[in-house]
Amino acid sequence: MDYSFADRTKNFESSAVRDILNVIQQGNVISFAGGLPCEELFPLAAVQSAYEKVLASGNASMQYGLTEGFTPLREGISEWMKDKGIKTDPSRILLTTGSQQAIYLFSRIMISDGDVVLTENPTYLSALQVFRSFGANVVSVEGDEHGMNPDDLEEKIKRCKPKFIYVIPTFSNPDGKVWSTERRQRLLELCYQYDVLVLEDDPYGEIKFDESITYPSVASFDHKQTHVLYTSTFSKTVVPALRTGWITGPAEVIAMMSQAKQMVDLHSSSIDQQALYFVLRDFDLKGHIQQLRKEYYKRMMLMQDYLNKLTPGTFTWKEPKGGMFLWVKGQEDLNTTALLSEAVAKGVAFVPGVQFYAMNPKENTFRLNYSYPSPEKINLGMDRLVSVLLNGVPV
Repeated sequence: MDYSFADRTKNFESSAVRDILNVIQQGNVISFAGGLPCEELFPLAAVQSAYEKVLASGNASMQYGLTEGFTPLREGISEWMKDKGIKTDPSRILLTTGSQQAIYLFSRIMISDGDVVLTENPTYLSALQVFRSFGANVVSVEGDEHGMNPDDLEEKIKRCKPKFIYVIPTFSNPDGKVWSTERRQRLLELCYQYDVLVLEDDPYGEIKFDESITYPSVASFDHKQTHVLYTSTFSKTVVPALRTGWITGPAEVIAMMSQAKQMVDLHSSSIDQQALYFVLRDFDLKGHIQQLRKEYYKRMMLMQDYLNKLTPGTFTWKEPKGGMFLWVKGQEDLNTTALLSEAVAKGVAFVPGVQFYAMNPKENTFRLNYSYPSPEKINLGMDRLVSVLLNGVPV
């Protein structure tokens, strides 16, 4: 049958990461591809105890819930946000099925066909998929290791009149950069001046390797509480399977997103939200995050030690200050998409960088994840990867 799908499906794209994960699960391949947290450090006992408390609370715990989400959890998140300098309250917090749904719902209520969205370059590929699925024209802003170039940002705001600006200013995916405080403040100043919204995505901000350094969110500078939507998730700090994220921002925007969510799924899993509430109440999550930071730092340094074995100048990268990824650039004639086939044949996988670019993709880049594989698998997988990289596959 010739199925007549909606015109908007022409903009749908498959996720490169999901496609790679499907391939490598079919064989004995060590994956540095996905953005997965470490399974060995999942707080299994705390999660199990939390669900037992939910079930012990009675039949009402199994009932439909509010679209906005479980109120005690939203209250807890409101307190959690205070540590980040973000002023909010439960009425301006929407619980979502992961932060990915927050990006989707925000895009659904904001983007009309042909609207411009400004992003970093490279940036989170699944966000690009969402923006384009709604017909957005995604335009990248020039930048460096400190964040978006303010002059280029202002020029593109004036010329493109964007619907919003999407940023991951702390340990960005894929390149792990950290914006300077000055660039964060300048972004907000420009948004005030030209009346543009910011969608600040912060899934990795808690995973910082130097606990003495504070990385202020863009939302913490939005004292008017009018221009920044801030989204994050517990997938990286508790467990992904709970699929609980949140978004906070201007009340009018959150209310419209709540209406859109009603049409999507009525509400995210209420039993999972209740369990997460008990985890936050009774478990030392901050202590757990400290453990994650220490372990991920060790794994990152181990992976970096292998990269240091490569011929100087052939590959470059910045040592990340947190997060889950190493972003590597090869020489200009390297095609990492072609290189991936050889790597998988050798038993190791990464993500080619090309799909992370909104514009002017760089074929010579790739992303490595160090949070998921054990140190033993990092040793074995990086041995394999280094042997592939030493040979290289030119365009």
